Amino acid sequence: MKRTQDQQFLFEASVEDKVDDVIRQLVEVHNLRLRIERLALEGEELAKHGPAKPYEEQGLDEEVEDMPKGYSMEGGDMNKQGTKERGPFYNADPLGKRTGEACDPTVAEVLRKTLMEATQLASKDQVECKKPLTKTMLEEAIMNIKGATMICYPMGLPIWDPVRQALEDKEDLTGTSYSQEVLEPDTAQLWWAGKQLAREKKLGEHVGKNDKTKITAKLTKKGAGAPAREPPVDQETQKAMMAWYYKKQQEQKELEEDDDDSYSNSEWANPKALKRYFSGVGALKLR
Repeated sequence: MKRTQDQQFLFEASVEDKVDDVIRQLVEVHNLRLRIERLALEGEELAKHGPAKPYEEQGLDEEVEDMPKGYSMEGGDMNKQGTKERGPFYNADPLGKRTGEACDPTVAEVLRKTLMEATQLASKDQVECKKPLTKTMLEEAIMNIKGATMICYPMGLPIWDPVRQALEDKEDLTGTSYSQEVLEPDTAQLWWAGKQLAREKKLGEHVGKNDKTKITAKLTKKGAGAPAREPPVDQETQKAMMAWYYKKQQEQKELEEDDDDSYSNSEWANPKALKRYFSGVGALKLR
């Protein structure tokens, strides 16, 4: 399944499956891959700068340091000097979105490793490795991330933290680029060979009865229209063809520019070479 050059994965389905069921499964896998992508981005920030602040407190680190003595914040832990106590692994977030209260670097590496493994699993590189994806595989990767997060922060993350929201599938993606990428299983459309596959039909009615058939299908949102057709050759083949044509053009250009006729003095260009050979004088040279 290919949505864009970066959003593609292998998926296996039977020709006896209904197109509606296939679309729903494809959408689930597609959306899970996007969740892992978001978890990788926010998870790295979590490992470096700790849990997220509430939206209304973002960017307040410097302001908190400058608060006068005796100032208090509701639910805060301000001391008598008006400065906020920091943990042993404090690492201020330059964007001001996170508290800076990072976890122990040792356990942070566990989270990073888990995120990397999940990212590799959902990567488009799996297409080249010919490894199909399933909903179960991706959900297991997300559960591993959840486990690693709990190791780093045993007390849990606040409800406004993007990592927690992604793990619980409760994100509000309004206004983000991801809102354009997430698909709805009830309305998504599946295209192949420039045609939309009818949900009520079986997959085999569109692609044939051979279960080993391989196709490049595309998912779109409802009303998005037909996606661009796939090129007749893959990118690597196209590069090889262009390199070959360029080489031939260079050779032709060199031939056109080469007006040297010295080759006519070569032995192979002598029209009497065969006669001289049989006469036994082919090797005679004048000194």
